[in-house]
Amino acid sequence: MNITKFGHCCMLIEEKGVRIVTDPGSFTAQEQEALTDIHVILVTHEHGDHFHIPSVREMLKKNPSARIVCNPSVGAILAQENIAYEVIGDRETSDASGLSIEGFGTTHALIHPLLPQSQNTGFFIAEKLWYPGDAFPEIDRPIEVLALPVAGPWMKSSEAIDYALKLKPQRAFPVHDGILNPALIASGAFDRWFRSILEPRSTSFLTIELGREYQVA
Repeated sequence: MNITKFGHCCMLIEEKGVRIVTDPGSFTAQEQEALTDIHVILVTHEHGDHFHIPSVREMLKKNPSARIVCNPSVGAILAQENIAYEVIGDRETSDASGLSIEGFGTTHALIHPLLPQSQNTGFFIAEKLWYPGDAFPEIDRPIEVLALPVAGPWMKSSEAIDYALKLKPQRAFPVHDGILNPALIASGAFDRWFRSILEPRSTSFLTIELGREYQVA
């Protein structure tokens, strides 16, 4: 099995001539839209850093025979866009040109009680690679390779380490690490996220640039 990581959670997985792309999100639009000879596109959940509709449309233009495999909530969005898809839920299995794809998990990890939890389905690919999406679901399979989320507003690094210790994969590598990119922090993406929760509840959230003086009271 060969893996090319384009950033955050977008990967190209190649096994026995089958090419699978995971979570084509907004962070990696340029890279994923250039891919060709794709057989399957896997989407774990509906958040924009994992699921970018304009990219999906571009990818399908270059790969018209590619199948999209996702959970019901992502499927509902694709249906509104008139894009064909196949649903795999928790402990359901599909075939990708001879490779097995199993779904595990139902719910995105909690970010904050004030925010709704979306569906999240991780994928066990070719009985080798486990990619959990944005959660740490239970899976009762021997894991050869673990795509391990290492950073995010829904997790602590200690939880990631404990998850890897529990699963005991032969190998692991980091995913969901795009939010550690200084360019994303500088863009104000995190500030906008905090602001969207706090300001409707009477707390003004300030964007503070390094080295600049602000009057705060």
